[in-house]
Amino acid sequence: MARYIGPTTRISRRFGQFILGSGKAFERRNFPPGQHGPKSRRKFSEYAVGLNEKQKLRCIYGLLERQFRRVFAIAKQERGVTGERFLQLLETRLDSVVYLLGFARSRAAARQFVNHGHVRVNGHKVDIASYNLLPGDEIEIKNTPAARQLATRNLDDNRARPVPGWLVLNPEVFKATVVRLPNRDEMAPEINEQLIVEFYSRF
Repeated sequence: MARYIGPTTRISRRFGQFILGSGKAFERRNFPPGQHGPKSRRKFSEYAVGLNEKQKLRCIYGLLERQFRRVFAIAKQERGVTGERFLQLLETRLDSVVYLLGFARSRAAARQFVNHGHVRVNGHKVDIASYNLLPGDEIEIKNTPAARQLATRNLDDNRARPVPGWLVLNPEVFKATVVRLPNRDEMAPEINEQLIVEFYSRF
């Protein structure tokens, strides 16, 4: 899904809940996409439910299947609850944190923001969107007119969106700190990660 360039609201319609695109557009057409698609959702098999949940999470973070599987494999090898650790690894990606801080309007825009070299971590330029942040890491927007102007505009647009408690933002100096790893109730409430763990356990 990292290179998906089609209608974004179609993604929300596919999964029956707002994920990407226009929220208002989804409210107007909250049934599956397609010219002859059913107006009501049919019952899915256990396999299809797990696949649907996996695809939904992929869409939220905009990852290709190979990237997604790699993150899951790392989570499975680490200590703790696999599903929760999996979500933590996705949520602490640099592009995701830039989005959560309000420096970008979407995770896709945050990925581009990072790839263009506008972000520094602990004083060093980092242009890898998948870079995982740890507690104590400091994120700063590069001190250039282009980067700061874009960040300012996005912060203003995202003012109504609260910053998660595991991040501390200082918007005046365009800096933020990761104070801890996110708890489960602070990550993807619309996702049942256990279904994804069970789906991958089939292979």
